[in-house]
Amino acid sequence: MTEADLARQARADLAMLSYPNQSWVAPRRAADGTPVHAALVVGGGQSGLAISAALRRSGVEGVVVLDRAPLGGEGVWGTFARMRELRTPKVINGMDFGCASLSVQRWYQVVFGEAAWDALVNIPRLHWAAYLRWYRETLDLPIVNDTEVQDIRPVQGVIGVQVQSPAGPALRLARTVVLATGYDGAGSWAVPDFVSAALPPERYDHTNGPVDFARLRGARVAVLGHGASAFDNANAALAAGAERVDLCFRRARLPRVNPHRFLETAGTLTHFCTLPDAVRWRVARYFRTNDQPPPIPTFEAATANPRFHLHPACPWHSVRLDGDDIVVATPKGELRADHLLLATGASVALEARPELRTIAGAVVRWRDRYVPPPGLEDASLAASPYLGQHYEFVPATPADAWVARVFCYNFASRVSHGPHSTSISGHRFCVPRLVRGMTAALFGEQADRLADGLEAYVAPDLPIPDDFEAQFG
Repeated sequence: MTEADLARQARADLAMLSYPNQSWVAPRRAADGTPVHAALVVGGGQSGLAISAALRRSGVEGVVVLDRAPLGGEGVWGTFARMRELRTPKVINGMDFGCASLSVQRWYQVVFGEAAWDALVNIPRLHWAAYLRWYRETLDLPIVNDTEVQDIRPVQGVIGVQVQSPAGPALRLARTVVLATGYDGAGSWAVPDFVSAALPPERYDHTNGPVDFARLRGARVAVLGHGASAFDNANAALAAGAERVDLCFRRARLPRVNPHRFLETAGTLTHFCTLPDAVRWRVARYFRTNDQPPPIPTFEAATANPRFHLHPACPWHSVRLDGDDIVVATPKGELRADHLLLATGASVALEARPELRTIAGAVVRWRDRYVPPPGLEDASLAASPYLGQHYEFVPATPADAWVARVFCYNFASRVSHGPHSTSISGHRFCVPRLVRGMTAALFGEQADRLADGLEAYVAPDLPIPDDFEAQFG
């Protein structure tokens, strides 16, 4: 069997599982005659693919997915995701709708063989990216590439999505919008102020952005952070020929336990959003102070390299330039480097996202709904949006009611819906909840037409003439 054969089988299997499969969302136009999408998905990565496929299976036509990357460049897998393999268990599912022929396991067995799957511990990153491309092509999902969303605002009684593409600026209209914009969808990548104020931009990179590793050949590289991204980028710098890599972090020891594994249960992933605010806050606060360890293969590759040097309990106090050298002040003395790699995560700042510049001032934040007890305060968590049970934004005022039809399926949902509800392991449980919220909004808009439509329904079910009964008169 080939990939093409498997794609045909997957489509046939899905067809057998498709009841009811009729489209039910009435087409709509704005007052000026402009067509209105039933749903518009911002982001064509793994979540955008799963959401658009699930909407189609729920009978929603008129869905479009927008992604700023060129074809094949959606998501993180070919850009700043630099790990060799996923840390999520290989038995993950959720994008396959219970259809084995659409699953990553069946795809992997067809492409690489059943023995290769049996021997596999974790799915290689580039193989996962290839599976996502096959998934998109198999389901013929409607993604428009090279299109960046610049604002989302109310227009003509619906939602206006301002976009920029090679064809120029345009305004798309939609009845519902979902933000599937990943880890940085809550704001921007965080660069410490003491670094950005002291160094020109070409002397440092955030590890979740583009890095020209070829420039680091022969260089001394200092990395700040201890998570997967820090070790992944350290390995990439070493592979590019860096003379030395020093990885520093403030903790006295690396994490040994991955707390995410504790939350990966059907109960938690399905019902986390129904927990009391105090419990959800405690969980979010715990993950702010108790991170997961780097993946074992990544850690072992780095620590086995003689050019790699680990510095626990070594936060950076300041940086400065001394001639061409970058001098990093630490509790253990000064560290000299030619380039810095900052694995410092993302900040929650909705206003920093172009597509959220209007939404940012119209939604309820956690600081508006919950006051944590002393010692559990956290400005970043407090700035997160306080979301409804279907990932919808909550309007700050009655005039902002339109934002309830915008759904936030990205990192900004971490306090309301848990630390990884939008990740691969959450799709099986969380995408259906999101889609139920979207379809409820769509159905509610046309509820007043249901009875009229029922009374006007005349499609015959019994194939006999209208005058059939007359012969028995």
